Amino acid sequence: MDSGYRSPLLEMFRRNEADRDVRLAGAQGLLRLQALEQVALLMILLDDEDPGIARLAAMTLEKLPEAAVARFLARPDVPDAMRDVFALRGIEPLREVGEEAAEEPALDPAAEEEEGAEDADGDATAAMLSSLPVVARLKLATKGTREQRAQLIRDSNRMVAVAVLSSPKVNEAEVESFAKMANVSEEVLRIISGNRSWMKHYGVALGLIKNPKTPPSISTQILHRLTERDVKALTVDRNVPELVRLAAKRAMTRVSR
Repeated sequence: MDSGYRSPLLEMFRRNEADRDVRLAGAQGLLRLQALEQVALLMILLDDEDPGIARLAAMTLEKLPEAAVARFLARPDVPDAMRDVFALRGIEPLREVGEEAAEEPALDPAAEEEEGAEDADGDATAAMLSSLPVVARLKLATKGTREQRAQLIRDSNRMVAVAVLSSPKVNEAEVESFAKMANVSEEVLRIISGNRSWMKHYGVALGLIKNPKTPPSISTQILHRLTERDVKALTVDRNVPELVRLAAKRAMTRVSR
């Protein structure tokens, strides 16, 4: 079912790239996603090829408190398609609602159950994190600590790394550090470059361009955002691809004319 909401993580579910245990956890609302993404995921899983997972997703949606859902639907970022689905269930947006109430999540069934577990994993080392099951790493990717996200953004499982970027806790400073990492997947760098909000920050754009892992097709498209000083530095930077250095040289030539 199309909720009208898109995100890189949800697209992986749409492409059937998630293992059954991950889809099962998602159907139960256990991946600890932000409310908008969680509801959209449940709608995707209503059409899962596994009847058991589809039934669980339907049950989880049915268990959402109507009052919380009504507040959630009043958020300006909720797509009309999502509102239409709940309208068929007799739930309409709560129009007279303050901004703070509208931001309340509609679903976090694992909050009490896993609060202690999350704290216990706070000091987990990279080795410990990599030994955890995929579902556990996914939960920490979205709700864990900053240190855990810095490790999990480099996870060998693509879905775990992408989930870090879906975390409601991630901020621009973290994204800038991710953009500079040469040991993250190309997919992570592409997702960052495609996020308009993150790309408004100069440090993120500069980090991507100077990252040797960033595809030149991305770097050359955002080159115009840099200051003349940084573009000039790129012309002699041997850590970036030659195509980026050449593009920087052409840009400097145009400036000098």
